[in-house]
Amino acid sequence: MPDSGDPASVDSVPGSEAPSAGAGVRVLYIDDDPGLGRLVRRKLARIGYAVDLATSGPEGLALLEAGGIDAVALDHFMPGQDGLETLAAIRAMADPPPVVYVTGTQESRIAVAALKAGAADYVIKEVEGDFIELLRSALDGAIQNVRIRKAHEAAEQEIRAARDRFEALAAERALLLREMNHRVGNSLQIIMSMLHVQAAATRNPEVEDALNAARGRVAAVAQVHRRLYTSEQVGSVALDQYLVSLVDDLQVSARNGTTGIALTVEAAPLAIDPDRAVALGVIVTELVINASKYAYPGGSGPVRIALRPQEEPDGTHVLLMVEDDGIGLPETLESPTSGLGNRIVRAMATKLGATLSFAPGQPGTRVSLTFAAP
Repeated sequence: MPDSGDPASVDSVPGSEAPSAGAGVRVLYIDDDPGLGRLVRRKLARIGYAVDLATSGPEGLALLEAGGIDAVALDHFMPGQDGLETLAAIRAMADPPPVVYVTGTQESRIAVAALKAGAADYVIKEVEGDFIELLRSALDGAIQNVRIRKAHEAAEQEIRAARDRFEALAAERALLLREMNHRVGNSLQIIMSMLHVQAAATRNPEVEDALNAARGRVAAVAQVHRRLYTSEQVGSVALDQYLVSLVDDLQVSARNGTTGIALTVEAAPLAIDPDRAVALGVIVTELVINASKYAYPGGSGPVRIALRPQEEPDGTHVLLMVEDDGIGLPETLESPTSGLGNRIVRAMATKLGATLSFAPGQPGTRVSLTFAAP
């Protein structure tokens, strides 16, 4: 059973004026020498430790099972169950307190065996020397290490919990964005269908061309939203894949409009934000519409779209090029203010912060757009 004593009548431990972890700490001292146990308790009580005493391993284990012990000082030589056996039993407990191993022998093998078995520290028991001060220091260190370890574990647990909350919120946000893009894509598809119906119903060729051009512009935006709700990356668009799909849609529209152009695309892999993807899609759509109207009057021919990175003195840029082998630069693109399509192209280029150039090809026309890589 725990022994009792009067700590008020005992001198302080030498050096006990130094800061200690003892205040409010409960220590279990296990030693088959009850007199030494009482001395240890009186000395440690002066620096704030509450010390329980046990004279055997089984008695100490019973006190530990009751809970509330912050650290253990454990003697090696005890009858029946020695310190190493008791240490193994303590270490087998759930969340065991730190153990400072106490031995009266000078043989280092016992201390090494105790440390290997899980002891936090060890102290040589010399009653006439600095044993109790060394024991106090070892207990302080062991308790502080446990506090640091538990604080670290608590911080890591909080970080993991915060990361889990963030991942859950990110997943929810991605789901909402996909749903939003799905609905926007569906709405744009309805608008495209309405424009198609109106274009088919009109008897005015100019109105029909205007409605079909508007449908192409809407399709460029719809294709971006379609890619966003079918992709894992809701914050970016694979521009190369987007252009391929957009060109496929434009090729179908060209065939339906009996335009004899053959569209091809060669695009390097590039991810870009949705806003810039929309701007590039609208530019490509306008340039293809212009080529289909002016490049091959009464005939057919190729229109090539290329996307590739290129190194510039001020860093990496992206080159978008649309070219044909037709009759040359149409009048509608020669003036910065002529033609709705031309104004749209220039407006989108300004939004991208891009450099836009129209040049005659050999033969045909080449339109180049250069902008900073994302």
